[in-house]
Amino acid sequence: MKHQTLTNPLSMLACGLALTLAGPGLAQSEYPDTKKVDVSDSYFGTEVKDPFRWLEDDVRNSDDVRDWVTAQNEVTFGYLETIPGREHFEKRLTELWDYARRGAPGEQNGRWFQSRKDDGLMNHDIYYTSMSADGPWEVLFNPNEWSEDGTVALGGLSVSESGSYAAYGIQEAGSDWRTWKVRDIANGEDTGDRLEYLKFTGITWTHDDKGFFYSKYPNPKEGEAFTGLNLEGKLMYHRLGTDQSEDVVVYWRPENPTWNYGSEVTKDGRYLLIYISVGTDDKYRMYVRDLEDPYAAPRPLIDEFEDSYGYIHNEGTTFYMTTDRDAPNKRVIAMDINNPASDQWEEIIPERAEPLGSVGFVNHTLVCSYLKDVQTSVELYSLDGIKVREVALPGVGTASGFGGEPEDTETYYTFSSYSVPPSIYRYDMESGESELYFRPEIDFDPDRFETTQVFFDSSDGTRVPMFVTHLKGLKLDGSNPTLLYGYGGFNISLLPRFSTSRVAWMEEGGVYVVANLRGGGEYGRAWHEGGKKQNKQNVFDDFIGAAETLIAKGYTSSEHLAIQGGSNGGLLVGACMAQRPDLFAVALPAVGVMDMLRFDAFTAGRYWTDDYGSSKESEDMFQYLLGYSPYHNLTDGTAYPATLVTTADPDDRVVPGHSFKFAARLQEAHEGDNPVLIRIETRAGHGSGKPTSMIIEELADVYAFTAKHTGMKVED
Repeated sequence: MKHQTLTNPLSMLACGLALTLAGPGLAQSEYPDTKKVDVSDSYFGTEVKDPFRWLEDDVRNSDDVRDWVTAQNEVTFGYLETIPGREHFEKRLTELWDYARRGAPGEQNGRWFQSRKDDGLMNHDIYYTSMSADGPWEVLFNPNEWSEDGTVALGGLSVSESGSYAAYGIQEAGSDWRTWKVRDIANGEDTGDRLEYLKFTGITWTHDDKGFFYSKYPNPKEGEAFTGLNLEGKLMYHRLGTDQSEDVVVYWRPENPTWNYGSEVTKDGRYLLIYISVGTDDKYRMYVRDLEDPYAAPRPLIDEFEDSYGYIHNEGTTFYMTTDRDAPNKRVIAMDINNPASDQWEEIIPERAEPLGSVGFVNHTLVCSYLKDVQTSVELYSLDGIKVREVALPGVGTASGFGGEPEDTETYYTFSSYSVPPSIYRYDMESGESELYFRPEIDFDPDRFETTQVFFDSSDGTRVPMFVTHLKGLKLDGSNPTLLYGYGGFNISLLPRFSTSRVAWMEEGGVYVVANLRGGGEYGRAWHEGGKKQNKQNVFDDFIGAAETLIAKGYTSSEHLAIQGGSNGGLLVGACMAQRPDLFAVALPAVGVMDMLRFDAFTAGRYWTDDYGSSKESEDMFQYLLGYSPYHNLTDGTAYPATLVTTADPDDRVVPGHSFKFAARLQEAHEGDNPVLIRIETRAGHGSGKPTSMIIEELADVYAFTAKHTGMKVED
């Protein structure tokens, strides 16, 4: 889901041919017995049965659920171990992963910071500090030393204004809950400050280095850490050297328990900005507090949840901000915080056809990143809106970074595409020249691959793009094993980026496709809204349209086509395999939202009503959700694609009960020999913080399973 833990600068009847290619599967009797219970809920007078409700229980609290997980994993791993090619994929993935990598360096008051992996097979990046962008570098944090199995990771980092302190989050077993500590950078020792049970928060330092702001939910009740709803958040302040119990409440509205709070201190250190939201939509109320006045109360700049706003820079009380108010693709405006009414704003950079993404302020220049047909372009503007130049990027792909301070004359950015590994460039803001700072050396030849952007018309005539990548010389005879990936939600754009793991798939003749579905942010606010709430079926139609286009153009056929997606993308895969089981050979839903009637009853699920709506809000919304909910739309006696559901038992973002219930219902409804399995990881959450070793093992299982059931010939 879209919720981020902020750091310092967040997707059937399988054809007979597929069964012939895949070989024998599993008989119905080989799946574990899953008990059913007599449970139902009433929605606007309609009774909906939920016979697998008991699988929503936390595995740590229920012996029955724990035993079910064990039994399912025995069947799943027993099957996966018999697949030819699994060892090949694990070996090749290990080779591909084993390369040195760097993060773009960042500077704070003369001190530099960078993440590095000299040994690519280490579970986690090591974080270094230096007094120069070119080193020498000293270790600041090494999360590889925090646990034997690699399941404890760095879960956030925020450096104080002076560069003296680093607040850092510790993430265990992939949970969204973090414990935060503070390190004195000069001596490498922790200060003793410790904040527990923080979730979905950044750390915002005051410029005097005396403390920081953060958001806080109440500590979870016993036994509910991984399932309980997150409500009643507050904005807090922690002073260094004091106990967390002494932290003070800066702002909260107890009459609005669903409100969430974020914070940002302006570049001059004078003002605290308070962002208030109620869900995942970028629609904020914004308050400001003068930090030089100890008695000042926060006062509203924006006091309605209608539009998005993002602070860029301020000159005194003049604030430069991005907004999509009256500009669905966003624009840059200047607001006087003493007269913040919208009719008093000055437009600096108008909205244009391409959506505006991030805007930085470096060398007293606005650095604006746009998306044009899902590819990055970067332009520089003065504060009065005069275009300075366009940044000459090293190719067609995705560029990110461009961070820094107003006085900096250089900045760093990372560029990548589906066949170009992430390369770091140093950019001279005055000359406009890019200089290669670091390029990884990976065991593959990018010249063997090609990427094509293909556009197709969805069912309602909407033009939708997708990127198709494969070995050069591909024959369009419909026989190519193809992996189609999608997400389609929460205003998240799927941009062209390099993935080590996809190389292992494509080297064996596989085609890799990313579809830019509605619901994402690739074409601005209208594109997002075209795939949310009662427009959600558009997302599934787009994905199905992508599959049909790939078949019509000869890239693949139903016998060779796999679909994949995670989280909201897991919902995508679950809904599409339920609606069109004839279209796909393989379905790979990962950590998916599968019960659309009850998703908002757990942890962060309540946020997602912005994109999904809720079964409680109206009868029409309930009927709409019931109409596509994957768990509720599997039908008895249907032959579904070979399916490998993946999840993790500590996932407290999309609770694993979604995947557990879906897998149980799928095994009950499915007819035929295609295996329908669930792979349940332990000590891993929704995805972040997962160690390298665990990632490689899971990918090897997924690729071997997909290869077997799409007809890819891979030998160990």
